[in-house]
Amino acid sequence: MPSNPTPLAEAPSEPETHKVHAALTRTSTGTADLRELESGLDSLQSDAARKHRIDWSRVLLPVAALAVLLLIWQFYVSLGLKRRDQVPGPLDVLGQLGVLWGDAKLQEAVWTSLERGVVGFLISVAIATPVGLLLAQVAPLRRAFGPLISGLQVLPSVAWVPAAIIWFGLTDATVYFVVFMGAIPSIINGLISGVDQIPPQYRRVGKVLGASRFQLAIQIILPAALPGYLGGLKQGWAFSWRSLMAAEIIAVGGTIGFGLGSMLNQGRDLSDMTIVMAAILLILAVGILIELLVFAPIEKRLLRSRGLLAGSTR
Repeated sequence: MPSNPTPLAEAPSEPETHKVHAALTRTSTGTADLRELESGLDSLQSDAARKHRIDWSRVLLPVAALAVLLLIWQFYVSLGLKRRDQVPGPLDVLGQLGVLWGDAKLQEAVWTSLERGVVGFLISVAIATPVGLLLAQVAPLRRAFGPLISGLQVLPSVAWVPAAIIWFGLTDATVYFVVFMGAIPSIINGLISGVDQIPPQYRRVGKVLGASRFQLAIQIILPAALPGYLGGLKQGWAFSWRSLMAAEIIAVGGTIGFGLGSMLNQGRDLSDMTIVMAAILLILAVGILIELLVFAPIEKRLLRSRGLLAGSTR
């Protein structure tokens, strides 16, 4: 019988081909996953480095903008279109600030207004927060008082000053009352707006877990409504600060101390524009510092905790 021919190398069967392809696929996929993982780790490291690195643009750009405004102001004064006593230059106002500092009037005015503003705002928060939660939770109360709260928010706070003087006289109670009427409606509406943005599932989960109405409001609704609530707090501070200045300008004398509004009114009575401009700049500076040192960090931390600050340039 003829001998069998020498077997040639057999082509791999179809199952073996699938095995090889699967192995190659696993290898390539694993390599891609490793590369993606390395890229992700590098990204996390770069994000951590960015967090610890100071963003000088946030400091230098506002300083540059302020410098440009001062140059424009000085240039306008140098044109001589208005008398120097009507439009003083930046150096004139800076000199007046030095005089006020030497007389201790600047420190007294800033401290008096800041103390009134902070105390009045904190009391407004303590009043407005439970009221806002109550109105947000009880529909009949909201339908009854919601339009009134919105109307009080758009009512200029200066309108309350004459009534407050009649009711409380020239005392600090007049100033605080005007601050309350300026801040409380804004805080209430901000809290209600934040509650309206809460998904309904939150309430249902709280009820399923057996939370009482008080626990639901404090432990679930209020934390979930923080973004809108914080917006209401910022607006409430802005309204309270403006209301305070209006009250200090109009209500002068009695036992009311010397605040920034009183300094502004004093400059008007003396027809001294350097005092007027100094008071305006101080009022503006306090408002900006409160925003940068208090509200901006709180807002940034809140947004970062909820994953809403990723990729932000703020």
